[in-house]
Amino acid sequence: MQTIVAVDLGKSRCRVAVISAEGRTVRTGVGAPGLATSDGLETSFAAILLLLPKHGDISALGIGAAGAWTAPDAAAALARKLAEVTGAPTSVTSDVVTAHAGARGGASGTLLLAGTGAAALGIDADGVRLVDGWGPELGDFGSRSWIGREGIRATLRFRDGLGADTALSDALRTLIEPAADVLVWLGEEAATARRLATVAPLVIDAAEAGDDVAADIVREAIGLLTASAVAASADPEVVLHGGLTAHPWFRRELERALVSAGRTVAPAIGDAFDGAVLLTRRTDLPHERVVHRAE
Repeated sequence: MQTIVAVDLGKSRCRVAVISAEGRTVRTGVGAPGLATSDGLETSFAAILLLLPKHGDISALGIGAAGAWTAPDAAAALARKLAEVTGAPTSVTSDVVTAHAGARGGASGTLLLAGTGAAALGIDADGVRLVDGWGPELGDFGSRSWIGREGIRATLRFRDGLGADTALSDALRTLIEPAADVLVWLGEEAATARRLATVAPLVIDAAEAGDDVAADIVREAIGLLTASAVAASADPEVVLHGGLTAHPWFRRELERALVSAGRTVAPAIGDAFDGAVLLTRRTDLPHERVVHRAE
């Protein structure tokens, strides 16, 4: 078996899987801000290159990179640069696309990502459609960061006498100790999506326990995620992926909402690494229109 390298490049973490006859080994390093940023090509190239095995040992290189969807020119340039330095045929696409290809085994359908961020990628007879994935400032509706932000807002509104009492106040106070309040806690480092996302489990647990304020937030999050999945594709099959879907109660509620919207929740066949490998081997998949290749 030849050695294939699959890359899952995110904004906070870069994971590289080396797949050979001996199996799969994974290396992890620092991610890159995304191909759509001003220096996205250079930082993405550097993050990947640092984790690659000896270049002559690579027979094919498949990459899913954050920002590739909105920066196709940078994605194509990244493919050329890596093919030149490794001597291996290289494919570059969005990390959402490799996740979809792996989860669906290359078939059509919808992948609903519900983690720190949120997006739905649908592929059907009409084409390829990405819904949301706009980042924490403009989108990621229903994600962990969205739920965390709404939970914090609810506690602040109660503190100011503008909202209902909620168990989230005490839960949040325990989470942020020893910070004096949530504003101080957020100010200790940039109020990133990852930090906001740490509040989401408190909101979900409070909702499951019957807190009305938290239940309203979670109900809206599930509605937003369901709407994204429905908008992404007319194909009824949806695969769920991301940290939110690991919470049993939240997953059950989300699945119930998807079924009510006429969707069928299907199990994932593989992961983003499997998708990246599949795209190095196949050029006849519906994902091909958003894959950039170089040799």
